[in-house]
Amino acid sequence: MQLKHGIHLGYCTNIHRGETWEETWRALREHTLRVKRRVTPSHPYGIGLRLGAQAAAELSQPDRLLEFQRWLEAEGCYVFTINGFPYGSFHGTRVKEQVFLPDWTSAARLDYTRLLFDLLAKLLPPGVGGSVSTLPGSHKTFSIGAEEMEAIFRNVRLCREHVEKVAESSGHDLHLGFEPEPLGLFETTGESLKFFAHYFDRNPTDKDFFRFIGLNYDTCHLAIEYEEARRSLTRLSEAGIRLSKLHFSSALRLKPTQEMVARLRAFDEPVYFHQVIASFGESQPLRRFKDLPDALHFAATTPAEAWGEEWRVHFHIPLHAPPWDGFLSTQDHLLGAMDWLAENPGKCQHIEMETYTWEVLPPELHAGDVVEQLIKEYEWTLEALRARGLC
Repeated sequence: MQLKHGIHLGYCTNIHRGETWEETWRALREHTLRVKRRVTPSHPYGIGLRLGAQAAAELSQPDRLLEFQRWLEAEGCYVFTINGFPYGSFHGTRVKEQVFLPDWTSAARLDYTRLLFDLLAKLLPPGVGGSVSTLPGSHKTFSIGAEEMEAIFRNVRLCREHVEKVAESSGHDLHLGFEPEPLGLFETTGESLKFFAHYFDRNPTDKDFFRFIGLNYDTCHLAIEYEEARRSLTRLSEAGIRLSKLHFSSALRLKPTQEMVARLRAFDEPVYFHQVIASFGESQPLRRFKDLPDALHFAATTPAEAWGEEWRVHFHIPLHAPPWDGFLSTQDHLLGAMDWLAENPGKCQHIEMETYTWEVLPPELHAGDVVEQLIKEYEWTLEALRARGLC
C-alpha cells in the first residue's frame, strides 16, 4: 500500500511456506488476499514477495508470469519488493546457516538475483520503483579470505551492471539492498561502511553505484548489535549509501538471570539461526554467540554473575508484542527508525514488515491465526506511522 511521500508498505511473504511457484501463489491467494481485504479493501495493495530460486525459475515461464500479472491486476495488488535472501528452503526444515548459501562468492547467487530483477521489472506498476534484498555477502564462519572477497566484489559489480541495464530498459528505478545480519560478513553500521569502501577501492570510477546498490536496514538486526537507529541511519545516509528498504522487525531482549535464561529455552528451535549478543556494560566488548544453543551452553557452564547485563536474541517477534513473562523487545529501535524516517521521508520508499518466525513462535505470542497476526502488525505499524505523519 502506498503511504505519504511515495512510501510503499507491505509484509514479507516469507512468513508463509512456499518453495515452488504454485506453493508461493497458493499462499498469496489463501493468506495475502485475506489480509488485503481487511487492511485496504478498496485501494491497491503492495506485496513484499519472497521468491526462492525454484519459484523464481518457475515463474519466469511466460505463461505463468502472464497469469500472475493478470491476477495481480484483477485483485488490486502489486509487487514492489522481493526478498532474495533465502535461496532455498525456508520453512519446515533446518535452515540455520544454509540461508547464507549460496553466498555472493557463487555464480548461482548472482544468477538468481539477476533473475529476480528480470521478474520484478515485469511485475512493477508504471511509476513504481522496485527493490530486491539479499544477504550481506557471506557469513563470518565460512572462511572468507582474499580470493573469496574478490569473487564477492566481482559478482556485486556484475549484478550492479545487470540492475542498471534492466532499469534502463524498463524505465523503473531498481535497486539491490544488502542486509546486515549478526555474524554476517558485515553486520554493523561500521562494517557496512567498510564493505562498500572496499568495493570502491576496486571500482573507483563506479560513480552511479549507489543508484542501484544499497542497504536493506533490518531494525531487528541492528538493534541486536546495540546500535541506536537515528545515529546508524544518519551515518549510512551521510556516507551516500542508498537505503534500499527498511525491514520493520523486532527481537528479544532480556536480563540474563537464571530465571530468564531458563525461560529462553522455549525459543530454542531447530529451524532458524538465533544469534545472541551479550552486553557486559559500555566499557566492555560485546560477546557474540553463533546460535541460541551456544549461548545456553555458555550459561550452563559459566557462573551466573559472568553472563552479562543484557542479551539480545535474533528471534523475530511480533511488532506489536508488549513485554511479557519478563521478556522485552527491541521495539525502541524500530520506533527510532520510524522517527528518523519521519524527519527524512525521502531517504527510503520501501518498508517491509518481517516476522517470518510465525511457525516457531511460542504459543503465548500467537494472536489468532497467521492472518490475524498480520492484521495486528498492520494496525500497530500504521498507527505508529500515522502518529509521525507518514500515512
